[in-house]
Amino acid sequence: MTEHSRHEGNAAHAATTLSARWTGRATNHVQWLLAAVGAACIALGVELTVDANWASGITALLMSVIGCFAAGLLMLFGTLAFVHVGVRIDEDCLEVRCGHMGVPRRRIPLAQVLDADFAPRVTPRQWGGWGYRWRPEMGTAVVVRKGEGLVLRMSDGRDFTVTVDDARSAVRVLRARCRAGRAAA
Repeated sequence: MTEHSRHEGNAAHAATTLSARWTGRATNHVQWLLAAVGAACIALGVELTVDANWASGITALLMSVIGCFAAGLLMLFGTLAFVHVGVRIDEDCLEVRCGHMGVPRRRIPLAQVLDADFAPRVTPRQWGGWGYRWRPEMGTAVVVRKGEGLVLRMSDGRDFTVTVDDARSAVRVLRARCRAGRAAA
């Protein structure tokens, strides 16, 4: 059995960290309930259209149908876009993809990242709700649930926060890659 010094162990770990790709994900199951409410609004709009007596009060009926469809589509697609978030860190960038279609998506080159921090508790209340958020004093965030998150300190002075499971390991990977990038420059 070979013994490795602490320094050799850290170097081996850093080399593995730099060569590996990191992926993480966070999911919010409550969003599915809101998506179901949106689908119910659309179904109500269809029901009103099919069973309505179009001879009397067409304006009120048309407004109801359009309102149900609009509210339903907004709730359905607005919530499905933020049911989950996927984060991928590779050799040169961090990529954040939201929802099943991966939209909205943000790619951040690691050359623009000064540091990464672990946030033990990120809440929708801090950011004004779920989704893709911006607050002038806090920066930009993708919040799909409350819990741990990753905070990037960018070279332009702004912060980018994303809720993701196992954010501590993402911070380790990002810090190792940022150090390696600065050492190579």
